[in-house]
Amino acid sequence: MAKLALLSVSDKRGLVDFATALVQQHGYKLISTGGTAKLLAEAKLPVTEVSSHTGFPEMMEGRVKTLHPKIHGGLLARRDKSDHLAAAKQHGIDLIDLVVVNLYPFEQTVAKPHVEFEEAIENIDIGGPSMLRSAAKNHESVTVVCDPSDYGAVLAALNDASALSALRRKLALKVFQRTGSYDTAIARYLEGQMAEPDMEALSGFPATYNLSLKKAQSLRYGENPHQKAALYGTFHEHFQQLQGKELSYNNILDITSATYLIGEFERPTVAILKHTNPCGVGSADTLLGAWEKAYATDRQAPFGGIIVVNQTLGQDVAEQIKDIFTEVIIAPRFSDEARAIFAKKKSLRLMIAKEGLGADALQEVRSVVGGVLVQDRNRTLGNVSEFKCVTKRQPTPEEWAALLFAWKVCKHVKSNAIVYGRGEQTLGVGAGQMARVDSSRIAVWKAGEAKLDLRGSIMASEALFPFADGLIAAGEAGATAAIQPGGAIRDEEIIKAADERGMAMVFTGIRHFKH
Repeated sequence: MAKLALLSVSDKRGLVDFATALVQQHGYKLISTGGTAKLLAEAKLPVTEVSSHTGFPEMMEGRVKTLHPKIHGGLLARRDKSDHLAAAKQHGIDLIDLVVVNLYPFEQTVAKPHVEFEEAIENIDIGGPSMLRSAAKNHESVTVVCDPSDYGAVLAALNDASALSALRRKLALKVFQRTGSYDTAIARYLEGQMAEPDMEALSGFPATYNLSLKKAQSLRYGENPHQKAALYGTFHEHFQQLQGKELSYNNILDITSATYLIGEFERPTVAILKHTNPCGVGSADTLLGAWEKAYATDRQAPFGGIIVVNQTLGQDVAEQIKDIFTEVIIAPRFSDEARAIFAKKKSLRLMIAKEGLGADALQEVRSVVGGVLVQDRNRTLGNVSEFKCVTKRQPTPEEWAALLFAWKVCKHVKSNAIVYGRGEQTLGVGAGQMARVDSSRIAVWKAGEAKLDLRGSIMASEALFPFADGLIAAGEAGATAAIQPGGAIRDEEIIKAADERGMAMVFTGIRHFKH
């Protein structure tokens, strides 16, 4: 008896060639549905409609067509059980040996702007997942294909029983991964469309948090060589790698931090990062001017770091960067001249930010013992119009501009974070210390190492000063203005310390912890 293959797909790429090989090279008979059957018939392939195979018509606008014992019995019957085979024979159920199904494009449908609810519901596939699951459950006997990219592997394995057995298990796993992500997408959509407002669900934090991401690539290792790692999701849809070694786990973390940081700025800006922390940021009328400011902050830390720019990176900047050992350079575009300069550095990774710098992400997910933490991404600087000067002296216009620049940078520095700046340039960055005053001391020390004068500078702190010591340290270093969230028990003491030193201080009312 000829082997049966059931084909019913929404993604028809490569299907005709695959079906032709099944019929002409492997002796399969084809059964199919709707548009798939029509496509196969137009290709002059012998095909039987599912309704003819089951003896039962499609109905309810196609909602019911493959949900039939002759389909699922043919998929689920175990070939090693005589009672299964006897039941199939008694009820005229032909065994189905191969299933090719991919699902209605639900995710693409709901991604369209202003999609109607009815259209979304009609793109929920019922028969497809049912057939895939039935075939995958019985994968010892049934080959199941849910991805056109697997057609070649299936054809190659059909003449090799041992290879086919191993492939069937992999394909079955792929099915359940696909149906799992499909159901998750439907659940997320319905949560957002609930008629009765469920504030927990509508805020993006449902009672059950499902995360289903496709593996994008295996990584050589994680943060350290003894840790295994892989990348999941759509990272590569946002970035194009033009040259260089394969991205590492740490590179991907740095690229993410760099992209979010540079997205804060509109004027030509350069940021240099190391271990996800900015160690120099500058803005200017030209990218070359911005580079000179950013690099002047710290000429040591950029070794092995990340450089990100928000304008086309041209020859002038490339000439400045070429002799600095850099892991990754990110830009919206590179000029041909810059590409030629960097091409000589074979290991250097050049990345184009395809989706625009400052790529959005609604939520951040971090693993913790026994689960994950989920939070909205920190996408605001706060309401600048509500920032309040709390000292006797108001900031000058120049100080205000510098304070806002440093505030943008400070938001992206690991807590405890202190940033000294002047104009559109960082002068010293202190990150990740247990005491805030120590972050200030490190930032002052780094400025001294770079021979940058802090007299007349400003200072930004991403969180409140619990004591006056951090503010006093800034004044002693030469800072004339400071910006911080405020809200400490000792705020009056800290304001007094600023007034005694003639400093201006701004409270933002919003903090930017970064752990």
